[in-house]
Amino acid sequence: MSEHQPANQMADRDTSAEVRISGGRVTTPVVGVLALQGDVREHLTTLARLGVATRPVRRESELDGLAGIVIPGGESTTMSRLLDVFELRTPLEKALADGLPAFGSCAGMIMLAQVILDGRADQRPLGALPITVRRNAFGRQVDSFETDLEVAGVDGGPVRGVFIRAPWVESVAPEVQVLARYEGHPVAVRHGAVLATSFHPEVAGEDRLHRLFLDLMRAA
Repeated sequence: MSEHQPANQMADRDTSAEVRISGGRVTTPVVGVLALQGDVREHLTTLARLGVATRPVRRESELDGLAGIVIPGGESTTMSRLLDVFELRTPLEKALADGLPAFGSCAGMIMLAQVILDGRADQRPLGALPITVRRNAFGRQVDSFETDLEVAGVDGGPVRGVFIRAPWVESVAPEVQVLARYEGHPVAVRHGAVLATSFHPEVAGEDRLHRLFLDLMRAA
C-alpha cells in the first residue's frame, strides 16, 4: 500500500484549537481517540499535526471534559467486546446521546451506526448515527483498495480513500447527509456533529476529514 503525504490545500486555514475560559483559567478543548484497538496512533498523530490537544480514551474518567471523540478504524467486533471489558460502553453511549461530537473511520463507522448487517450476533453498535451499515461489504483483507473520492464539504480536490475490509452504508435516515459515494454506495455520512467514513483517511495521510470534524465539533 503506497503512502501519501498530508494534504496541504487547506493549509491557509486556522486549524488551531480554540481556547475557552473556565473558572478564570484558559483551557484548550481536548479530542479523545478511543484507544481499545485499531488505528489509534494514526488518528492521534493527525490531530496533533493540526494543533489539537488529544487524549487516548480507555476508561470512563477519560471521557470527562472531551470536546469530541474519534473512533478509529480497526476490528469492530473486537472493539465492541472491549467496550464491555473496560466498562466503557454505557458512559460512551450516554456521552454520544448527550451530543458529544464524534468521527468514526471504517470500524468506527460500524460502531457509530444504529444497525449492523453481517455482524456478529453479540455485536452491539453505539447508535449515534441513524444509518444501517454492512460490515466487510467491500470484501476481505485481500480486496483492500485505494481510490480518490469527491467529498461534499471538503475543498482542495479529491480525497484519497483507503478501504480495508470496509463497510458501506446500506441505508440512511432522511436527516443524514451523504457526503461521498463509491460505486453507488454511501461511504461518508454526517448527522449533526457526527461524521463517519467507510475508508481510512488516517492511513492515507489525509487530514481534511479531521478538519471537517473539527469544524463540526466547534460549531456544535
